[in-house]
Amino acid sequence: MVKQTIQIFARVKPTVRKQQQGIYSIDEDEKLTPSLEIILPRDLADGFVNNKRESYKFKFQKIFDQGANQETIFENIAKPVAESVLAGYNGTILAYGQTGSGKTFTITGGAERYSDRGIIPRTLSYIFEQLQKDSSTIHTTHISYLEIYNECGYDLLDPRHEASSLEDLPKVTILEDPDQNIHLKNLSLHQAATEEEALNLLFLGDTNRMIAETPMNQASTRSHCIFTIHLSSKEPGSVTVRHAKLHLVDLAGSERVAKTGAGGQLLTEAKYINLSLHYLEQVIIALSEKHRAHIPYRNSMMTSVLRDSLGGNCMTTMIATLSLEKRNIDESISTCRFAQRVALIKNEAVLNEEIDPKLMIIRLQKEIQELKDELALVTGEQRTEVLTDAELLQWPIYYCSNTGNGNESRDSGLFYQQRHLSGPSISAAMWHIGGMRSRQSLGWRSREGPQVADDIQDKLGTRQALKPAAVLSSACPVPTENSKEHKHPPLLSPSSRTGCPSRAHGESRKDELTVGNN
Repeated sequence: MVKQTIQIFARVKPTVRKQQQGIYSIDEDEKLTPSLEIILPRDLADGFVNNKRESYKFKFQKIFDQGANQETIFENIAKPVAESVLAGYNGTILAYGQTGSGKTFTITGGAERYSDRGIIPRTLSYIFEQLQKDSSTIHTTHISYLEIYNECGYDLLDPRHEASSLEDLPKVTILEDPDQNIHLKNLSLHQAATEEEALNLLFLGDTNRMIAETPMNQASTRSHCIFTIHLSSKEPGSVTVRHAKLHLVDLAGSERVAKTGAGGQLLTEAKYINLSLHYLEQVIIALSEKHRAHIPYRNSMMTSVLRDSLGGNCMTTMIATLSLEKRNIDESISTCRFAQRVALIKNEAVLNEEIDPKLMIIRLQKEIQELKDELALVTGEQRTEVLTDAELLQWPIYYCSNTGNGNESRDSGLFYQQRHLSGPSISAAMWHIGGMRSRQSLGWRSREGPQVADDIQDKLGTRQALKPAAVLSSACPVPTENSKEHKHPPLLSPSSRTGCPSRAHGESRKDELTVGNN
């Protein structure tokens, strides 16, 4: 388990320098924690001195000024989260800020230059690059893309988007199981075997997003979007599977209607955007307060979907995007205050491992069969299942004859097959008598040699006193391929791994044997 607070970063949007002169300053050396100071311009029009604060200072994990490029943002913010997801932990990266502050550019990127790629395409490239290097593990990747528009969820990867109006599309609904796990109905999962397939899904979803022009932003996203990468990993031969998911969240920007002058549909969208952000802030405030009994996740669809990301099983990072112009100082201060509250939230990320049910069933069935064989050895239970040709060929088989007095029992057609079981050192014996193949396990061992010999003679219809050494060595000659004194087909020669002695050496077997008959 990894316990840590939500990591917060700040990114300043590049604008005309004259508009930002004297508005903010960045202190990178303040006790190893960078701080951003926003300086309020003096209002000399009032003609008198007031007691208003002249500046605000906020601390972040790292502050990226206007010169920071997309590669720097990915290396410092997204790459560590992607590495934790590859290790089996859940991760979330969300961008928060006012409209037009650069959230979508940071998360998705720009379309003009390849270097303008955002966090999502760079993360996809990095993840698939790492998966190709780890060829010893079986990986499966799925993609989902959720849009929350006017508090309604839609699947951006639904192929009916182009031919249907928004009202005709099925809405994504939230279902909750008894363990309080969230499930999204009507949200499709698409498998992506390569980086190219994943990027095509990203481009398809971006094409279906709700975008409109406003006085504050020429291409303002009018909805919250959550791009999720689902990753499953399994070692060959293991029944344990790791599941991890990475949420890459582009939140819609908060708006002041007085500034945007929005009306009609834009005004309705702005109300829903601000309402959902208000519910998000309520959740953040509740989580930052100690001993708070109730967290209002269910107030909004967005907070319900991001429940794990906010105070749950997740490693979460937030990027506060700032447009530090004179007209946007109040919104920038509000964004920084929100980020400071988020930094107080502690998440507990755990490794997401579970047992694959299908593989577990196979393993348990095998274990049950082994336990049945072991129990049969102890109790002397008759086992009468017929052995197939494949079973006969799976283990080395040796010809055994009754040669206590030099006379071979050719009519018996006696064979045995040693098969080691897991657990204690136990051997099961397979007998082939009179052409009938069956498996019988009796709990005799080599130290019970006289009893073994007597029982063998009873089964063969003769009564000869065989010594244990005779049973273990001289009673089990292995005929050669050219042997003519046996009616049976040529059999395998003994090998060192079975422990069965060679007739030429006449050495006794030292491992324990169990024998049986039909």
